[in-house]
Formats: sequence, C-alpha cells, structure tokens
Amino acid sequence: MSRNTRQLTAATVLAVSTALLAGCDSAPAPEAATGSTRHYGGIAFEPCTLASGMSAGNVQAQCATFEVPEDRATPDGRRIKLNLAWLPATDEGSATDDPVFFLAGGPGQSAVQVWPQLDPAFREVRKQRHVVLVDQRGTGGSNLLSCAPEGGDADPQAAATVDAAAIADFARRCAEQAADRADPRFYATTDAIADLDAVREAIGAREINLVGGSYGTRVAQQYARRFPQHVRSIVLDGVAPNDLVVGGEFAHTFEDAIGLQSQQCHQLPACAKRFPQDARAQLGALVAKLKDAPAQVEYRDPASGESRTGTVSADTVTGLAFMFSYMPQTASLLPLVLDEASQGRYAPLMSLHELMGRNMGGSMARGMQWSVICAEDADRYREGGAEGTLLGPEVARMFFAACATWPHGGRPEDFTAPLSSDVPVLLLSGELDPVTPPRYAERVLQTLPNGRHLVLRGQAHGTLGLGCMPRLLGQFLESTDAKALDAGCLDSMTYVPPFTSFNGWEP
Repeated sequence: MSRNTRQLTAATVLAVSTALLAGCDSAPAPEAATGSTRHYGGIAFEPCTLASGMSAGNVQAQCATFEVPEDRATPDGRRIKLNLAWLPATDEGSATDDPVFFLAGGPGQSAVQVWPQLDPAFREVRKQRHVVLVDQRGTGGSNLLSCAPEGGDADPQAAATVDAAAIADFARRCAEQAADRADPRFYATTDAIADLDAVREAIGAREINLVGGSYGTRVAQQYARRFPQHVRSIVLDGVAPNDLVVGGEFAHTFEDAIGLQSQQCHQLPACAKRFPQDARAQLGALVAKLKDAPAQVEYRDPASGESRTGTVSADTVTGLAFMFSYMPQTASLLPLVLDEASQGRYAPLMSLHELMGRNMGGSMARGMQWSVICAEDADRYREGGAEGTLLGPEVARMFFAACATWPHGGRPEDFTAPLSSDVPVLLLSGELDPVTPPRYAERVLQTLPNGRHLVLRGQAHGTLGLGCMPRLLGQFLESTDAKALDAGCLDSMTYVPPFTSFNGWEP
C-alpha cells in the first residue's frame, strides 16, 4: 500500500473514531432562546437550542459557561470557559439528584454539538434524570483547539501527497496560532476529568452517572478511579481499555471486522453466490491494482448531482472501506461497491467516498486530539505486526506524527492501570466494531465485579440508540444492577444483509 493511502486512512480514523457519532458534521453552537435564567446549583443557565446540522431534530436545553484554570498548578494564571448544556428531566418534579454526564468520543468531539443525534437514546433516562453535557476543554465551545491551514494552504492530512514531516510542520504552525489563548499541554484526559468534577461540585451533585462513548469510555474510567466517591454508575459504549494505545491497533481491528463481515456474506446463499470472493482478498486486490494505476472517473457529485471527474486511488478505496465498517448499514454496501470497482466501474465508489468524507469533515478538534494522544498514547506505541494488513504500520506512524512538534503534557503513573471498582457498570459492544471490538470490553470487565457486558449481534461502533438499548439504559440507570437486566430484547438484533444490487438486498 502506498504511503499516501496509509496516511489518508489515518486521517479518516481520527475523524470517525467515535462510532455512535460516525457521520456527524461539525454542528453550530447552541442558539439562544428567549426565557428566564435558571440555576442548577451555583451555575446560571439560559435557554438555548441545540442543533446538530444533520437530520436530527433540534433539542431545547439550558446553556452556560463555567470558568476553570487552564493549569491547575497555577490557579491565578489563565482561565478558560467550558461550554455546558443542561437537559432537564422531562418530569422535573420527580427528578433524582444524581444527574447523567455524557462523555463524547474522538478524542476531539463536542458533547453539546452531537447531543441532538443522541437525545432519542436517552428518552427513558431523561424522564427522571437531568443530563449534563460538558464540552471537553479544547472541543466545541470550550476554548476550541482546531487547526486552520494558513494562506490557503491545504491541510496536510487531506492532501494528495504527505509525509510525517509535513504533518509535524502543520502541528508546529497550529500550536503557534493557538499560543496566545491556549497551552496545549493542559488539554488531555487528566485535565478534563478535573473539569468534570468541578462542574459536578458547582451544580451540587454528590454523585453522578457517567455515560461514555468510544474515547469517552477512557474519560469515564479515569474519572471513576480518581473520584470514586462521586460515581453512582457507569455505562461504557465501545470500550477502550486504559492501557489501549489509541490508534495503535486499528490495522488489526479493522482487518478483523472485514473478516467477520465477509463471513456473514458467505452464510447467506444469495450473497455468497453474488460475491464468491472473500471481501478481504477482493479489497486487497483492488488496492494493489489502484496503487499501480489510479483510475480517472466521471461521477455524480453526491450533493449537487452534477457530473464531476476525479481520481480513484488506493487511498479512496481503503478510506471508504474503513468509514463503511463503522455502521452495518453502510458496511452492507461494501461488497457491491467493491465488486463494481473491480470491474472498472468506479463512479459509485467515488460518489460515496465524497459523501462520507464531507459528512465526517470538521467533526473533531484536531489540536485537542493531539494533546490527548501525544500525552497518553504516542510513547507507548510499539511498531510491529501490522505489515501485510490493509492499513499497514504507516497508519499509526501518521497518527502520531504531530507529536514531534505539538506541545503536550504527560500522564499519571497509574494512567494505564485497569479500573478496579465495585461500581455498577454496563459495558456495550457491537459484534462487528472495527475499532473497539468486544474483546476490549471483556478485558475491562475482569476488574469490575458489578459489571456486565452486552454484545449486540451484527452491530458495529456505537450501540446506545439501537433496538431496545434506550429502554435497557434507562432500567440500568434506575436500578444500577446490570446483572439483573433482562436483555432478551436484544436477541432481535440481527445482521444487515449485504446489498446484492443497487436495488437492495435479496429477501
């Protein structure tokens, strides 16, 4: 695979590394609404509207800012404002005093901006519990650490040709742009959990319930270890163990997911007949072909429908396959798109690649990502074993390339130790998850005696809103007894059959 292919796939990984949020655009800030100020503990909130910019409906909320020291070791130094949203319980008269804190993924995602897409998953939870959203420092409205190319230059992580030096130089210039308002050394997970506890204290909650997705599961585990007395329960969706090197295993987990998806195709007679070749082999052959000879193609712009011309390269194929693997509905299209491309019909592939890329663009704060992964993961990465995979070792190299120049802090000595706690924990995994497979949750479960792991058949990254999970989520947060949950309703979850033509799948 070309260096270009691997690097662009690494950029894709950064953009979609939280699954329940896959496909999310960067959303507008909350809009103010008319109404009176309300207080939650010592924080004054104003009415606002949370808008996703996507198909999800708007959500009425209460919004506020909350100041914290950027560097807690120098409390008289620079202070930054955290962006907060409060979703009051729908039955406020019987609301409990232990709110839910939702922790977004990424790293780099704004909890406030993605909430409209997640709100339906919390419909049972919100009947009697408030939900508090805190944009993690460096994301959304919390002193955003984003990186804008200078002078019209292209972003090197979206360029046609790039290497580690180009990414490192871009990170250096980005840090210089932010230097007058932020010190990136203080934008990692340890800083974030201190912010969360400051907000908890300010609203007057003795205990809180943590719900984290993807990278948010790391935040939840770190908070629970540092502030165990304030944690009533935890929900981890798409579990990242504390010792996981984020970005270091994507080559293997993606490979595993492709293999599982291919197995499901071969178990369906219509799919096996239509696509007899193993998906991994087909994908590898197509990548090799385009590596040697990228193809010019005329395709329809997915937004305007206008005819366009472009180049389909190995990176186009690998990036699309990785993005598709996040959701079974898109993964079901992959065999058909690959089959079309293998016969020289590249237009569908190119259109879908453009569509997915636009949907993912801008959904993560790249500077904040670097602050996290450079402090917590980069020095723990050990190269080896990824040779021969579709993504290869270059993905991780590019993933961490910015760390050579991006200012970053460190992590506590016990940061990678597993969370060992009696706190009630519900762990959730999608069977086909390409980045946080079920085996990760099984590792975390070993030191959580009051935990239970549910694996959703045929699903991928992000499960909170699927099937009966909203009801189970509400029941768990009410009872805090994961082992007593009747999860039989999940048995109705099944695999999304692959498309055998562009008319759909066979009945």
